Amino acid sequence: MLSLRRRAMIGGALSAMASILVGAFVLLTLIEDNVLDRFDRGLIDRHSQLVVALNTTATNPVALSERLYDPAYATPFSGRYWQISNLDGETYTSGSMFDTTLKAPSSHSTDLTLRSMTGPEGEPVRSAFQQITLEDGSTWDVSVAESLAALAAERQQTRRSLLLAFVLVGLLGLAGAILQTTTILHPLDKLRRDVSKRWEQDEDLTTSDYPQEVAPLVDDINELLARNRDIIARARRQAADLAHALKTPTAILRNELTVLNAQNNNMEASLDALDRVDAQLGRSLARMRAANSGAAVSVRTDLSNSVDRFTRLFSSMAERDGKEMSTSCAPDLFIRMDQQDIEEVIGNLLDNALKWCNDAISLTAITREDGVELLIEDDGPGIPEGREREALKSGGRLDSSKPGTGLGLAIAIDLLQAYGADLNLEKSAALGGLAVRIFIPSKRRQSLAKAA
Repeated sequence: MLSLRRRAMIGGALSAMASILVGAFVLLTLIEDNVLDRFDRGLIDRHSQLVVALNTTATNPVALSERLYDPAYATPFSGRYWQISNLDGETYTSGSMFDTTLKAPSSHSTDLTLRSMTGPEGEPVRSAFQQITLEDGSTWDVSVAESLAALAAERQQTRRSLLLAFVLVGLLGLAGAILQTTTILHPLDKLRRDVSKRWEQDEDLTTSDYPQEVAPLVDDINELLARNRDIIARARRQAADLAHALKTPTAILRNELTVLNAQNNNMEASLDALDRVDAQLGRSLARMRAANSGAAVSVRTDLSNSVDRFTRLFSSMAERDGKEMSTSCAPDLFIRMDQQDIEEVIGNLLDNALKWCNDAISLTAITREDGVELLIEDDGPGIPEGREREALKSGGRLDSSKPGTGLGLAIAIDLLQAYGADLNLEKSAALGGLAVRIFIPSKRRQSLAKAA
């Protein structure tokens, strides 16, 4: 389906083209008629001059050439001719006729007659003919003719000039249509930008900032934004309430199983199952929270602050286990991701890195051209080449020698996908173990957000 902008531009262009074509046809017709009328008036003037000269030389028509001072009449086939004939059949012509004559009309009308005909050497000419009776009573057929070549050349020049003029008018009309369309659609473009901006800032649109025709749409959008905020807020509260409601029963159940295990009852399988239940509940709640916040609500989180807190926490944990953690973070890093979500991602990945490393882990956060990149590395065994996809599956564990549910990566991926972010598993170039590379774009990726 064509956009409104394209529809308006195409409609304006077609309308302008139709107007220009109609205008060009009408104007060209009028101008050509005017050119022919001017041509005929000049022919009539020369006919009148010939009649006046004939009236003074009727008794000696040979002297008529001396009375007409136009050099074209003396140049053979110059394109300008005259001819007179009396009732006795005597015919006198201009020198330009050479040894040819003009064909007289079949009806010798006493009214001036204008007509197009074939002249000397087959040349198209236009003729003015009239039968007149002089004061001495003699009757003469008087004709003047002029080549149509000059008229055709003038018409051609007129058409060429009009074509250039209308091309210019067409270009100006097209530019005007584009400018008009852009001006008319500007409020809609502004509305689109403002919706995104106000949505991020949790503000309503100002109706008075838009034209009267757009104002009802702005009111509807404000109402829709308010409803969406309310729905998202309720969904997040419900997810938090559900997490709180499940946390207490699972904690009681874990305590009971721990007590039984301490009394020499083998509860390892039950505790492992409970760990998996907790992990699955945590993942489901994280997905619920992300689905109602990731792509729908755009927030800004100070990533530098979160990295500092995790550095202090995991550095002490690593030191307790005789290991080392290094951190490199660019200052003032802000990302479009909820603080709780990004910290859950970093926490899960650092916990995995600390669990599997031999001596060291590292966390790096840098700015890219269109987003922020996080890199978490360790010097552990890593993942065998070609099995990265298996490790990213829900609950996929390539090695069960360490405690855990295998859902840490899955939870991180769910949260990141909700914001259009990417997570890739690689071999660490610096430490030799696993490298988890995360890219968080600075702008929303609609397709990925919907897929999440």
